[in-house]
Parts: sequence; C-alpha cells; structure tokens
Amino acid sequence: MLSKERVRELKIFSKKIQIETIKMIASLGVGHLGGSLSIADALAVLYGAQMKYDPKNPKWEERDWFVCSKGHAGPAVYSALAMKGFFPMSELNTLNRPGTRLPSHCDRLKTPGIDMTTGSLGQGASTAAGIALAHQMNHKSNKVFLMLGDGEINEGQVWEMALFAGTKKINNLIAFVDYNKLQLDGPTCEICDVGNVAKKFEDFGWYAQDIDGHDVQAINNAIENARAQHEKPSMIVLNTIKGNGWSTVANKSSCHNVTISPSQEEEALSEMNAALKRIEEGE
Repeated sequence: MLSKERVRELKIFSKKIQIETIKMIASLGVGHLGGSLSIADALAVLYGAQMKYDPKNPKWEERDWFVCSKGHAGPAVYSALAMKGFFPMSELNTLNRPGTRLPSHCDRLKTPGIDMTTGSLGQGASTAAGIALAHQMNHKSNKVFLMLGDGEINEGQVWEMALFAGTKKINNLIAFVDYNKLQLDGPTCEICDVGNVAKKFEDFGWYAQDIDGHDVQAINNAIENARAQHEKPSMIVLNTIKGNGWSTVANKSSCHNVTISPSQEEEALSEMNAALKRIEEGE
C-alpha cells in the first residue's frame, strides 16, 4: 500500500507525463494523443514505483523490461523516459522529425530506454512473452511488463500469445490492456466485441484483475498482487478514458490521432496545469 505522499507524487508524475505529451504532439502539430493520455497513470506507477531500471545504463541486464505493444502511444512513454533521465527533455520537441531518436512508434534501435520495437499491433504481445520466457529459462528475476490496447486485442496474435503464455506458465509476465473502450474507428464493442477481457484471459490460464486505470493506488496494488502469485502470467485490465486529462477530446474516438493547433495546446495545458496545481496542493 502506497503512502498518501507517494500517491500524490505518482499523480504529479502522471499529470506531467500528460503535459509533456501534449506539448510534444503540439510541437509537431499532429500525433496519437488519446491512447497516450489514457496510459499516463499506469506509466507513472511503472516508472515511478514498480520497475527496476537505470537511466544511465538502459541495457542493464537486471532491469525490468517494458514493451508498449500499442507502439503509437510512444509519446507518453517518451515523456516518462525523459523525465526519468534517459535522454534530455529538449529532445521531446524532435518527435517524429527527420533524424530524431523519437519516432512515431517505439523503436529500440533509436530511443534509450525502449526495450522492444513495436507498432505492428499484436506483435509486441508475442515478443514480450518470448522475452519473459527467456528470462524464466535463464532463471533470471527480471519482470516483463506489456501494454496492449483494447483495439489491438482484436488481433488473433494476441490470443495465440495468451494461450501460449498461460500454457507455459510465464509467471514473470505482467500485462495490461488499456481498456478505454474506443479504437480508431469507434467503440470497441461495435467493431469487434471481445466481451469480458479479464475473464477471457483468466480462461486462457492467466491471473486476471479488472481495475480503475486512473487510480495509481489501485494500479500499484494490482501489480503487487501479480507479483505475489507465482503460478501464472498476469493480466491487469485498466478501465480508462481515451484522451483523459483534456475534457475537449476525452472519451471521443476522434482523439486517437489528432491535429493540435496553438490555441488548442493552450487550452489543454491550461486545464492540465490547473489539475496539476490541485494535486500539488493536496486537493
């Protein structure tokens, strides 16, 4: 259980991830915003409380690995990495520009701190399971954390991985689904309804939990629960809001990939900075 002060620190970290993500995408003028904002709380807990890593040595052998299979949420990951010292904050303004180390989708060959190249939806699921299995076979204690999108789990490859990981009892794999219930073309339930996500993974042999994906205490507790069991891979379904943090775009499928004008950036940052101030003041 996190202390009240640690919860506040993680909420501040999350809000700053959102702020830097807005600034980064606005500097380019367009980008994958909705699904970046919705995973900020999970990223804050992972990089602020749960994962082992060394910004000065990104390839540290004892680190925990993070695979953002929904690779288009890279801007939020980049924000977290920069704030943790993997590269200068100034590089955030180079997002998806010629010569950048921060491409639109995560690329392990370009960005310090990115463990696996992703973006071809579904493939990150398989690579994460493979990495975790390799660590398990080598008797290493590294955990592998995997972030999936709820639209992404329409991909059959995800379920092949789920069956494999459950069968092989890959217990060092802790996965999340960013269940914001919207994908590029509309509500997930109207496009390809997967039903009860947690129950499906449970049926595939996983230890599954269903939580509020914007509650840092709940996220941290769920990860602790996953760590405490040693028999199965773990799935944590994060019930989130796409575009969370900016009311103009929140809960709209159109925020998946958006253009952001200077006036819209000002609007979003005003709302987010006001929220940050409230958190900092303990409201």
